Amino acid sequence: MVKTGRWIALIAAFCLLFTSWGSVQAQATDVEYFAQTGHYVRGDFLRYYRSVSNPTLIFGYPLTEQFTSKDGKTVQYFQRARFEQSSDPLQSVKLTPLGRETYTPGRQLVINNAFACRAFTETGHSVCFAFLEFYEQNGGVARFGYPISPFEFRNNQIVQYFENARFEWRPGLAEDQRIGLTDLGRIYFDQLGEDPAFLKPSTQDARPNLVLSLRVRAFPKNAVTTSTDQQTIYVLVQDQNLQPVAGASGLATIRLASGGTLQQAFEINNRGVGMLTFAFQNQPNGQLVHVDINVSYNDLGGKTTTSFRIWY
Repeated sequence: MVKTGRWIALIAAFCLLFTSWGSVQAQATDVEYFAQTGHYVRGDFLRYYRSVSNPTLIFGYPLTEQFTSKDGKTVQYFQRARFEQSSDPLQSVKLTPLGRETYTPGRQLVINNAFACRAFTETGHSVCFAFLEFYEQNGGVARFGYPISPFEFRNNQIVQYFENARFEWRPGLAEDQRIGLTDLGRIYFDQLGEDPAFLKPSTQDARPNLVLSLRVRAFPKNAVTTSTDQQTIYVLVQDQNLQPVAGASGLATIRLASGGTLQQAFEINNRGVGMLTFAFQNQPNGQLVHVDINVSYNDLGGKTTTSFRIWY
């Protein structure tokens, strides 16, 4: 009888152990960190994010943590979407209709083709050609809502607005990349006047902020100089989250107006700033001096170019 009791206790202990382990595993899969932007997605928002086959294409990366918006809703912003917490037991998360919220009529392109378009009587607009193919392959009405505009021409680009998105035609890209979605999430964040502090990467734990790409900018101390003078170039290096990258190395190639070149190495300090100063003589008046900047950090590289003019 004692042995039987021990076996029951042992089995119970194993059951408790595996139950606890399973709970830890479930919790671990209930949150995901996105190093690309430095934010977490959790719970129902994460499950909704993962409900599509290509979430980075449809929603983009998270721009904020979950927070209470200025309009009183519990939300999380993504590059191309805003998730809202819903009280509906059948739909715990819904999309903010960013297309409707950001749309203003533009220069319209009227296209009627019964064989290549699908008309939506709900809004009186049609979706055509490659836009229609992308629409139907990536969730249709459930994901993007109904079309709320015809084709429009904006900033040298053909676009179309839907309730939840804006499609863009990008003919310069590869065939499978020519349809893209506008980053309406950030546009609506600014339009609503949300606190920019929500865009800062999360500091909830000690997880390092991974540097995945370099953004390099450079500018001269003086926009114009004399023909024999010296110049200082300031270089700013940031990561994908616009945070300073410390410890990067740089090389500047100065292409003088006279045809010669100079090279100078420099380092980036803990504020993500580098500086180099150089002298030159007898440069032709009115010409530009170009400075090519190349920066490296671990296995990453970034580059930019700046210039200044020889005035007299």
